[in-house]
Amino acid sequence: MSPPSRSLGHRAPLLWLVLPFMAGLALGRTAPMGSPGWQLGAAATFAALGILAHLRMPRLWPFTITAALTLAGHAMYVIERARLDPWDRLPVREARLTIRVDRLFTLSDPSKVSGLATTIGCPPHLRDLAGQRLYFSLALPPGNPPPLRSAVISTIGVLETLPRRPPDDSFDGYLASAGMNFRLTRGRILGLEHPPSGYYRFCAAAATRFSAILADGVAAKRPELAAILRAMLLGQKHELSDEQDSLFMQSGTMHLFAISGLHIGMIAVALFAILRLLRLPPILSLVLGLGGLWLYVDITGGAPSAVRAFIMVALVETALVMRLPRNPIAALAASALVVVLGWPMQIFSASFQLSYGIVAALLLLGLPLGEAWERRSRWFSDLPVAAWTWIHRCVDATRRKLISAVAIGIASTLVSTIAGILYFKLFTPGALFANLLLIPASMLVILGGFASLLCGLLGLQPWSVLFNHAAVMILWVIDVAVRRAVAIPGAWQPARFSDPGHGQIALTLLILTLLLGYAGNWHSSRGGWWPPFAVVAITLLVAVDFN
Repeated sequence: MSPPSRSLGHRAPLLWLVLPFMAGLALGRTAPMGSPGWQLGAAATFAALGILAHLRMPRLWPFTITAALTLAGHAMYVIERARLDPWDRLPVREARLTIRVDRLFTLSDPSKVSGLATTIGCPPHLRDLAGQRLYFSLALPPGNPPPLRSAVISTIGVLETLPRRPPDDSFDGYLASAGMNFRLTRGRILGLEHPPSGYYRFCAAAATRFSAILADGVAAKRPELAAILRAMLLGQKHELSDEQDSLFMQSGTMHLFAISGLHIGMIAVALFAILRLLRLPPILSLVLGLGGLWLYVDITGGAPSAVRAFIMVALVETALVMRLPRNPIAALAASALVVVLGWPMQIFSASFQLSYGIVAALLLLGLPLGEAWERRSRWFSDLPVAAWTWIHRCVDATRRKLISAVAIGIASTLVSTIAGILYFKLFTPGALFANLLLIPASMLVILGGFASLLCGLLGLQPWSVLFNHAAVMILWVIDVAVRRAVAIPGAWQPARFSDPGHGQIALTLLILTLLLGYAGNWHSSRGGWWPPFAVVAITLLVAVDFN
């Protein structure tokens, strides 16, 4: 009799809240239905019916709760998007606005600045713009540094509305998924109305300091590799050359430069390991560890992917301190719930769909599939485990880790294949093999960069330089491997969906198939492991144009 699976059987009741709410948001995007007032009223009615049904008719409870949350999600989309319908019929115009900088994008041109902002001051004839969020790209006053987050600036530029439903793979689609309705461009910053807060000035100074530490001892000798190191540790993708950008995109490894789950997870592992070595009380370690991790997130720009990863780590670490049962799927559902309630428009972004989709595939399919393969390929089965030598144990451990890595890689590739074609117009079958090699190497780079930053902040410059050299040496191997990988015929090719809506449908079907397969323990009577692979194969054959 085989032992019970460690990765199957986890329950996540919060999915009853997350999935209908997300469905309502998606419905609000595709079929908006006017004012959200009646939707909120109907949601409250269905919620009340759900409470009564739970007491008297339990079988009706899931349907009433699903209806309530779907309506609430629909209303939330209308509230968050806050479209000003009359502006869709107005021409572009010059406007003087006072805006608060919420997020900055890094640009290679030092004379310009761009980012996301909130309008807090406008002329009387534009007063309906107050509170609206917009994208800005403006020229800086000569000799002035770019504004920092939370700064309030006066601007003048050309104001235009974003399309109501821009293509998902366009920059306008990214802005719409972030809740933007306007863009302010072809103008300039007039002046600083209110300086940034002390906290964000500290974050900006720390980012500059981090960049200098990571460049110490390596920037002069190998500037291109030092640029990759800063891009990987600080999310400064503008440091990459156009050639490097293309290489990592074509190899399917561009995710290594987005501060996301891989980066936050490795930094968290290193940070909490140090705190445990100090023998601090668990609660104090949790507070200090999460505080330090949040500083890293904010110093690197507070990207949504980094914030989501932080929430996931915070939930897992809190559960460990509170001695709760380990349930990664419940933690993923809780993290998703926090995100969709706090930043509901993020569900339409490529970053959200990739990060949560890949982690869901890893937990729902990758880990159970790896365990199944391990059970079917046991080595030394005729020899009692007590009689194993250290060679037997090393070989068996290597076998298990390799099988687990391959299974996880295959599961994550299912999601990244559809999302890569949808958002980047690239089909990268070679990404599976590239990531199997490069993700472990990138983990070492991240740990080396973290050690360099820690030593640099403590004044241990020689050690910082040593770790920089170690990280750069691994990056040289990564760079060579990526160049060789993209040169292999068939490793990548342009591809696109004949209709972008088909890509979203395929991605939704894939996630639902993963959830249903996991709920059924991937039993052969329900198709076994094949339905997710069938969804991707049919999608590639029917809906994708490779010409």
